[in-house]
Amino acid sequence: MKIATIQTDIHFGDPDANYEQMKQLIKKALEQQPDLIVLPEMWNAAYDLENLESHADEDGERTITFLQSLARQGNVTIHGGSVAVRRGSNYYNTSYTVDATGEVIHVYDKMHLFQLMNEHHYLSPGTVADTFELEEICFAAMTCYDLRFPELARHYALKGAHVLLVPAQWPTARLDHWRILLQARAIENQMYVVAVNRVGNDPANAFPGHSLIIDPWGTILYEGKSGEEVAITELDLGNVEEFRKKVPVFEDRLPTRYKLD
Repeated sequence: MKIATIQTDIHFGDPDANYEQMKQLIKKALEQQPDLIVLPEMWNAAYDLENLESHADEDGERTITFLQSLARQGNVTIHGGSVAVRRGSNYYNTSYTVDATGEVIHVYDKMHLFQLMNEHHYLSPGTVADTFELEEICFAAMTCYDLRFPELARHYALKGAHVLLVPAQWPTARLDHWRILLQARAIENQMYVVAVNRVGNDPANAFPGHSLIIDPWGTILYEGKSGEEVAITELDLGNVEEFRKKVPVFEDRLPTRYKLD
């Protein structure tokens, strides 16, 4: 599978500028005919949480329509990173995955809200962690801070996921954690990890890029630099079971012994 990762800066609190910028970057990715495009976290307005009332996408309608148009145009599946969405009286950090026909095949609301960026004051946590199929491969998704919770990645692995998608706005101050945690999730769950981080600055943080694609053995297959990049990486996603046979972690698990009372 040919995967395009879009690592870019985000205009703080300016959805119109961000939708236009992302459209141009997706079109650039389409020139290389990828099978899947993955975007970063909260790309519609960045972390301008104090102004969600004016910036959030009502029921995700603008984002879904945007992704559907480009997915059909490029005959490609797009994992739309995540955007700020309003549903009813609540706001969420939501990911949409749209396939080449324009069908929304997966929706995920970020579960773990990051207190250091005040998400818990403005956003509601997600409650559903489902997998989805793409070209007969089982995929899963989490968002940024979710990465620090190994239980979620293991939940996905036990549901059959072979690929984990991780859009993020992970700050420069914890870049080492980003790389180490992504490799750990790949190794311990013997799955591919495709992680897309933003670059640039907002009023509170700097973001280093360094998007990563890691194989089930923990080998880094692609690492972005610190600037805007549209990168293409070709992966053999059919070999996960071969990795799992080398070290039979899932056969050797003893879940009844780890159970908490």
